Amino acid sequence: MELYYQEYGDENAPLMVFLHGGGVSSWMWDKQIRYFIDYHCVTIDLPEQGKSNHIEHFSIRKSAEKIIELIEKIANGKTVIVIGFSLGAQVAIQMLSMNTNLINNAVINSALVRPNAIVKKMIRPAIKLTFPLISNRYFSKLQSKTLYVGEEYFDTYYKESSQMKSDTLIRILKENMSFNIPDDFNKAKGKILVTVGEKEKAIMKKSAIDIVSNNSNCTGIIIPNAGHGISLLNPNYFNQMIKKWLQESVLPQDVITIK
Repeated sequence: MELYYQEYGDENAPLMVFLHGGGVSSWMWDKQIRYFIDYHCVTIDLPEQGKSNHIEHFSIRKSAEKIIELIEKIANGKTVIVIGFSLGAQVAIQMLSMNTNLINNAVINSALVRPNAIVKKMIRPAIKLTFPLISNRYFSKLQSKTLYVGEEYFDTYYKESSQMKSDTLIRILKENMSFNIPDDFNKAKGKILVTVGEKEKAIMKKSAIDIVSNNSNCTGIIIPNAGHGISLLNPNYFNQMIKKWLQESVLPQDVITIK
């Protein structure tokens, strides 16, 4: 079965593909598709998530394969831009590694690339223990705040998260915690912007450094006063940053460059 996707903007313009994080779906890019009306925007729900919840078991590699097929079908020789957040950023890295010439520009926002075997072993028992809380609206509200999900999107977030099966959540978390940089990532030809929030965990910042050091086409930045989810926390900042980077190769003055 094909992944659920939607198209917006100018179909004759460069293709801009958005890949969401775990625990959310394409609605997280609402402010982006409104802003990038001069691009051919495509939002995709990853397998077992959002409106692709009927698709076969999620994996980062299978997701990358399906999205590459979709891009090859609709790109028609246009410039291809892929913007991924968290889980979606991991999928973007996998795509860059599997088809090194396909993507012209990529934004890798908060991608974890340092596997943690100990935490991975704890995922199943931890989820089995806490899973009943997912349908609790108060608990969901607390969780949504860590992702900067605002009131206008909370009901959608709550509906999707409360419908997710425990085995699906375990699969997604295990994939997330197992991911490392694929061997061929260093061969990706496109221009890559790697971003991480200043307030994110140390392992996320170290992951950003790892990504930058593995491909000479990468530019890495730390975004001040931001945690995990800058596109939801401050969409105007995020949108303008991406547009300036794409069109002028210019980045905000307040960011810290990753050496």
